[in-house]
Amino acid sequence: MVLLERHVVNNIDGQQRFIDYCIGIFPPFSTRNSVKKALKRGRLTLNGEPAYTGLWVQNGDEIKCFDLQHQLPKEYPMNIEIVYEDDYFAIVNKPPGIVVSGNLHRTLENAMVHKLKQSNQIDALKWAKPVHRLDAATSGLVILAKTSEAHRKLSKLFEDKMIQKKYRSIVQGKIASQTIRGDIDGKAAVSIVRAIRAEVSLQNDFLTLIELHPITGRTHQLRMHCLSINAPIVGDKQYGIEGNIMRHKGLFLAAVYLGFRHPFEERDIEISIAQPPKFNALLDREARRWKKYNSSNL
Repeated sequence: MVLLERHVVNNIDGQQRFIDYCIGIFPPFSTRNSVKKALKRGRLTLNGEPAYTGLWVQNGDEIKCFDLQHQLPKEYPMNIEIVYEDDYFAIVNKPPGIVVSGNLHRTLENAMVHKLKQSNQIDALKWAKPVHRLDAATSGLVILAKTSEAHRKLSKLFEDKMIQKKYRSIVQGKIASQTIRGDIDGKAAVSIVRAIRAEVSLQNDFLTLIELHPITGRTHQLRMHCLSINAPIVGDKQYGIEGNIMRHKGLFLAAVYLGFRHPFEERDIEISIAQPPKFNALLDREARRWKKYNSSNL
């Protein structure tokens, strides 16, 4: 059994049920059902003791997440681009439409089985474990730890907001560069928006290509912040509005940059990838459609 991550309970009023609090604080457990399964398997402890569903937590309690690492999961056949790899972790480009980890077979974690070099470190994991999440519909950069200490240190960097993340997106409407501040689930959230390119659109009036830099890391923060300024992300089935969902095109949100200090070596890591080709393709197509429509009405 390998210790993956520690978490100290904070920012709750009074007490909260353990099973509800744990949803989303560790990468594999994004739903109540996944937390239940982790409890049954003995993967979670509270203050050093085995946890169970009837427990309550309060500020200051320590929750630990373990990985049993008994048997390699069945590999899911999918080609994944490896953008960076060393003896401690790897950074890969997750395709849209696949979850990072969880109880399904079709996950990024399972797709990476046998695709990375085995670490030579003494605490090497049997297979690489994701350190953070992206929504299934979001594509882009994901870090996978290859050792238990790497998982803990990288998780701490995320917790301390020491890892910079940037995204590219296309939103409905014409917007300017700005800072969005708005609470999400009662917690402060800040996103910096940089407008890059705007095109007139017959279907959406305007579409704007933007860069998003989340200062905080709330669930669905970027999608909800864009909606809050009446500029939902194109293809967002949950937070979008009529006219911005295009058949078979998916969500126009991609994680394109990660920057942080290497947790074991005295050097900076800066990884960036190009935005998906469909971004420029959509903008170019809308520009052509607008030009053709107006030419025919002269």
